[in-house]
Amino acid sequence: MANTCDILISGGGIAGLTAAAAFASSGFSVICADPAPPVTERDAEGSDLRTTAFLQPAQALLERCGIWARLADHAAPLQVMRIVDAGGARPEPRVVKDFNAADISGQPFGWNLPNWLLRREMIARLAELPNVDLRFGTATTALFTRTDEARVSLSDGSQVTAKLVVACDGRNSPMRQAAAIPVKTTRYGQKALAFAVTHPVPHENISTEIHRSGGPFTLVPLPDYQGQPSSAIVWMERGPKAQELLNLEPAAFEAAMTTRSCGLFGDLKLASRRTIWPIISQSAERLNGERLALMAEAAHVVPPIGAQGLNMSLGDLRSLLELAEARPEGLGDAQMLAAYHKARHNEIMLRVKGIDLLNRTSMLAPRPLRDLRAFGLNALYSLAPVRKTLMQMGLGVK
Repeated sequence: MANTCDILISGGGIAGLTAAAAFASSGFSVICADPAPPVTERDAEGSDLRTTAFLQPAQALLERCGIWARLADHAAPLQVMRIVDAGGARPEPRVVKDFNAADISGQPFGWNLPNWLLRREMIARLAELPNVDLRFGTATTALFTRTDEARVSLSDGSQVTAKLVVACDGRNSPMRQAAAIPVKTTRYGQKALAFAVTHPVPHENISTEIHRSGGPFTLVPLPDYQGQPSSAIVWMERGPKAQELLNLEPAAFEAAMTTRSCGLFGDLKLASRRTIWPIISQSAERLNGERLALMAEAAHVVPPIGAQGLNMSLGDLRSLLELAEARPEGLGDAQMLAAYHKARHNEIMLRVKGIDLLNRTSMLAPRPLRDLRAFGLNALYSLAPVRKTLMQMGLGVK
């Protein structure tokens, strides 16, 4: 195995695999290392049952690097984003507002896919690219940089020399820590339950976010499962409550989630195991170090609201890719990485703060504040230019 490349990607999650495909499709040689073997079957132990909604700009990037052709048949389009306020005395809708992609575009807002399936199809695409070396079961352990190159030690005892190291290695990024880049972390005392369900009422390609207290309850369309309409659910609650829900017997859990969904889709039935994830916001002080670029959760973590997380990550990737293609002879140098930080940092900070505010609003427990939230939703939606601007911002359209 060659231990010299243009770009070493630390982390083989969805962002890291997409980065590997994007850079390799542009002609750069890539090594991608991740400590865990990927789980690529839905019901296998350790599979990631969360889903990712790729918004329009992200879909264009996936198409460009040859991944979208593998995903299109598995994707559920998201035509309408429905916001429901159920913060009254009873868990029932009192304000329902639809944001329709047709108001701003001829395409859906995005397309939803299960994370385990994304890994499977992305790895299949990378196997077709001769300039990608995937090293699963291998962690990045140390980083040594000079002005002209980086050297990364791997857990198998080898060392890789690269012009650019891209850290896609998560919220506890070893490469970010090796470069001593500080982060600011906000903890909400919340956790998210993620799982799949079937339901008798079709979702009609509508993503539904229901607000009451504790955090949003979001149903995102999936293709039918075993002949039944199916959705992915992210149910955010304060930590102890989320843990209590996780421990419920299936029948009791199904009754609880049907109540929390306001019965909008009929009786919800579990169609997968339940997984639980901590909710934080986090942002790195800077996105660049010597020969190092931070992207995805190494750079920013946000609560799962409005499909922003991975789409912010692919915004990072688009920016890095444009800079690399514009001046390949300067790949990974101080000029390129300073330009990357400048291009992305302010927008990231704006989105992290915006999603933090949305999450805090969704957690509100006192009734007067919940009433104020419903009033605010009504007011924002009623102004057509504001509604369109919010939708464009959500897509990342300038």
